[in-house]
Amino acid sequence: MNHLSPADLTPLLTKDQRLLGLDVGETTIGLALSDVGRMIATPYKTISRGKFSKDAETLITLVKEYNIGAFVIGYPINMDGSEGPRCQSIRQFTRNLEEKVRIPMLLFDERMSTMAVTRTMMDADLSRARRAELVDKMAASYILQGVLDIMGRNSS
Repeated sequence: MNHLSPADLTPLLTKDQRLLGLDVGETTIGLALSDVGRMIATPYKTISRGKFSKDAETLITLVKEYNIGAFVIGYPINMDGSEGPRCQSIRQFTRNLEEKVRIPMLLFDERMSTMAVTRTMMDADLSRARRAELVDKMAASYILQGVLDIMGRNSS
């Protein structure tokens, strides 16, 4: 598995390629898309996880449909900086995905992403049901925006 940083992505992408952010959970995958200029992350959708091959097919379809140049995958490091079983699960998911899709994949620290978007949605007075519906794709967008912000600072 390749250990990329956000700065490493830019030279690997063509001018018109987007990034796809993934917040991979046990039952769902939240998705977010960057714009073509790679400035803004937008929550896209949440897919229910099934068999890996079906999930991979869905992601491959999106790569083709939206000209995705790389995946930004949330990496669930513990608050103390250690890696737990969820990190191992994400690394395995990424390795499996690399066998199906030949594009760069960046694992990006997702600490606080779900907490931050949940707090924002609570502040917006969204119902518990609405928050549950939105949290995964909003977390994917938060993770992706973090990478886009770093890429933007590095290109200045």
